Amino acid sequence: MATAATSVLPELDAEAFARWRAGGGRMVDLLRAVGELGPVAGFRLGDRRVVLATGAEAVQQVLAKRTEVYVKRGHRVKPLLGGGLLCAAGEPWRRQRKLLQPQFTGRGIKAYEPQIRAAVAATAARWRAAAATGEAREIDADLRYFSLDVIWRSLTAHPLDPETHRRLVAAGEGFAAIPAFAPATGGAETDFREANEHVDRVAEHAIALAGQAEEPGLVQVLLRAAAELPDYTERLVRDELMTLVVAGYETTATALSWLFLLLDAHPEQRDLALAAGPAGSAERTAAIRALVDETLRLYPVAWLMPRYAAEDDVLEGCPVEAGTTVLVSPYLTHRDGRLWPDPEEFRPQRFLDAGRRPATGAYFPFGLGPRACLGAQFSIRETVLLLEELLPAYRVRVTEAPAGAGYGLTVHPDGPIRAVLHAEGDK
Repeated sequence: MATAATSVLPELDAEAFARWRAGGGRMVDLLRAVGELGPVAGFRLGDRRVVLATGAEAVQQVLAKRTEVYVKRGHRVKPLLGGGLLCAAGEPWRRQRKLLQPQFTGRGIKAYEPQIRAAVAATAARWRAAAATGEAREIDADLRYFSLDVIWRSLTAHPLDPETHRRLVAAGEGFAAIPAFAPATGGAETDFREANEHVDRVAEHAIALAGQAEEPGLVQVLLRAAAELPDYTERLVRDELMTLVVAGYETTATALSWLFLLLDAHPEQRDLALAAGPAGSAERTAAIRALVDETLRLYPVAWLMPRYAAEDDVLEGCPVEAGTTVLVSPYLTHRDGRLWPDPEEFRPQRFLDAGRRPATGAYFPFGLGPRACLGAQFSIRETVLLLEELLPAYRVRVTEAPAGAGYGLTVHPDGPIRAVLHAEGDK
């Protein structure tokens, strides 16, 4: 039962809303203005009531403690991913998550570590060749290829091939066009027919490869479920497979791109991480993990998480009416000066201080509660393994950086990242 409200919900006034419209109408700018009103604040988009929850207590309540009140109503990627885990709800979601969860525990991930290390080795070989020529390289493309290669190897036990890569990139363009939250309704529907054609062909190829593989792969897990469980239709196998691809590569590739941009601006942080201990030591691994954690604080990939209030509730003393859209934003919470000292600074050391770990609800780059990202540990593991290989071997000098960030379903560098790779030995 919800507690009684103790304060009035702060709301963005008409003048501030007009300034936002005049300034270009980016959703992230509107939400920044709303977030300045307090840990729970509201605004209206036409006849739609919207509440933004940035406070740690409110985040916990929405994502973890009262999930029966704050529910997920479909997903904007459903035209591409259908009934896959990312879009599923209710009992189907619970069954699908139960099937896949063992594959993404610490023990489950170890089965796929040889595939991850093979993708790391392939990326290191490409960078070695690039460093020898001294030519600038689009490292964001390399990082996307790496993350796609990892998930493809983990699915099929085969390396990524050029045709599959081409199709996945084409399908990804449709994914990138989807907003995290639409500020208005009534616009033309996006045509996903071409993207779905690529997705269907990739899924068929993955299933064919899985039948030839001698090593275990995630596609085999799905095919066994299809043989044993009536809910796992051929269509659901396709949807689940592509959900794993999309969720499996986007998080890693985007986080790595931001990380190398941040290290270019703060080269001392690379040196500090490598100086924490010798190669393979727990100290160095912890320092590299802190680089990743701080990157995800500043640039959590899933930057906005919409929910729907199924009944009246109270968030941090403020009333929330049934029917309200409730937005939770890791991006804004992670940059809230009420929760983080010097929130705009890149300071990985804050994650090495065991006495100052962030409060629950203050840091959630992979979500929180029962719908937190299933592949979080997998993503962190592949990222750290790649960085343990690349950081000691190369200094990355960015020669062309994006002008800023793009805010779609993900918060991503809004343009290519060209860099020159300088090889050097481990110190």
